Amino acid sequence: MSIVRILLVLLALAAPAFAQDGIHELNAARDAAKAFKIYIDGVAKKGGRPDLTRPDVAAMLGRIYDLDAFGSLPPPEASDMNWLPDWFDAANASAKLFTFYGAKPGPQPDLPAVARNMTEYGDQYATAVSFMIRGMAREAVAGQMFWNELPPEHRTRIREEGFAGLRKNSALFILSTVCAAIQGASKPANARLVAAALRDTREVWANYLYPQDRARVIAELADLPKWAPDETARADLATFTAALQAVN
Repeated sequence: MSIVRILLVLLALAAPAFAQDGIHELNAARDAAKAFKIYIDGVAKKGGRPDLTRPDVAAMLGRIYDLDAFGSLPPPEASDMNWLPDWFDAANASAKLFTFYGAKPGPQPDLPAVARNMTEYGDQYATAVSFMIRGMAREAVAGQMFWNELPPEHRTRIREEGFAGLRKNSALFILSTVCAAIQGASKPANARLVAAALRDTREVWANYLYPQDRARVIAELADLPKWAPDETARADLATFTAALQAVN
C-alpha cells in the first residue's frame, strides 16, 4: 500500500461508523483479488501465460471491476472513505498483476513485456482503468465531504497530507494510465470505455484537481484526441478537456 493510501486510511479513522452500502461489494472484490493473485502466482510458477478469458478467471475480474455494482451504489457520502480506498487498492493491485506479468525486475521498466501484456490483455486493462477512474472520482467526492465534516481541531497535518496526496495522485493517474489505455488501445471499444469514464466524471475532476495539475492534464492531453482510435472516444475526450478548461 502506498504512503498516500496509508494516509487515507488514517484520514478515515475518525468516521463514526462503516457505511453498509459498498461493504458487501468491497468484500467480494477483495476475495476475488486474493483468488486472482493465487491464480497468477500459480501460472508464473509453471512458466505459463495467464488466460484472463477463462470463465473462472473472468469471473474473478468481474467481481473486482464490477461496474454494475459500483454504478448502483447510492450517492457518495463521507463514510465511503471507510471502504472505498480498499476496493480501489484491490483493483489497482490486480491490474498490475497482469499488466506487468513476466516483466524483468530492474531500474527501467521492461517495455516489451508490458507492451505484450497491454496487447494481449487490452480488454481487461480498459475495464480496469474505466473502473478505477470512476472509483477515484467517487473517492474525490467522498474525501471532500469527509474533510468538510471534520471539526477544525481534527484537521491534522497527516490528514491534510493524505487529502493533498490523493488530489496529486489523481492527476498522475489520469495522465499515465489513461494515455496508455487510449493511445495503446487495439480496439476502438476499449478506447471508448476509458474515454466515457473521463467524460462521465469530468465535473469531479474539473473542480477537484489542483489548478497546476489541471493545466498539466489539459496540456498533455491536447494531442491525445488525434490518436484516439475512435470518433466517439475523441468526442468524449474533447468534452472532458473542455470541462477542465472551463474552470481554468
